[in-house]
Amino acid sequence: MTWTTLRHSVDDGVLTVTLDRPDQLNAFTPVMAGELERTFTEVNDNDDVRAIVVTGAGDKAFCAGMDLSADGNVFGLDESRTPTLADMADLSSPDIARVRDTGGRVTLAIRACRKPVIAAINGAAVGIGATMTLAMDARLMSTNARFGLVFGRLGITPEAVSTWFLPRLVGIPRALDLLYSADILDAEAALETGLATELHRPDELLKRARELADRWTLGRSPVSTALIRHMTYRHTALENPEDAHRVESLAMFYTSTGDGSEGVRAFREKRSPDFTRRASAMPPFYDEWAGSR
Repeated sequence: MTWTTLRHSVDDGVLTVTLDRPDQLNAFTPVMAGELERTFTEVNDNDDVRAIVVTGAGDKAFCAGMDLSADGNVFGLDESRTPTLADMADLSSPDIARVRDTGGRVTLAIRACRKPVIAAINGAAVGIGATMTLAMDARLMSTNARFGLVFGRLGITPEAVSTWFLPRLVGIPRALDLLYSADILDAEAALETGLATELHRPDELLKRARELADRWTLGRSPVSTALIRHMTYRHTALENPEDAHRVESLAMFYTSTGDGSEGVRAFREKRSPDFTRRASAMPPFYDEWAGSR
């Protein structure tokens, strides 16, 4: 398949995904949604990739939001339908493909990804350009970047599962203020609010994102990393700690008999570990657990 809205490059295990519509400020389209969803799904089986950095082409925008110049419903939705909550019960059903929020398809794929994902926000991030990053593990921002949750200005609601991710990042009162006001924040305000993880000069941004990817994943077990990512996100939403204990028990069991045994040997022998297990082949309980979200 030819990529029409994205560029991909892999360097020593780090995949850089570039939103590649610079003449349109990397504005989001249904085609871009499909390509991003495919990217974050297929990378799970690519053991040559240990981490992902997402950025925008050019020096003006990360993603300026939905491309509002398209004909018809600019969000790619089928206006002939009148969907109900019951219709949304099975998100995998092709019958509801044209009523599902395209941004949500992307962020759910990011959440299901087995590799750490880092946003390198190099310019304006507005609407879906902002909300897609909330599902990523870190948001490194250029000092020239802007961040806007502007849905209220357009008379629409937040999307991309942002009403789930945003309060977990900044708390409910601050999330409501950001959404009600629809303000566009500069980089310093985004950092103060808790949306940005770090700020960097434009010429340093990608370098710093790469350094973070290496710090998180270089010399680490891909299976352990994938489980750490998923357990941390999922378990914060659990009501009972016993449910987290059940999964942690299985995760500890299978990692201790896998890469963990090599990690212990390497520690005893005072050498770097040689982890051989791959995220494309997760422990036996994983598919059942991951599919229960």
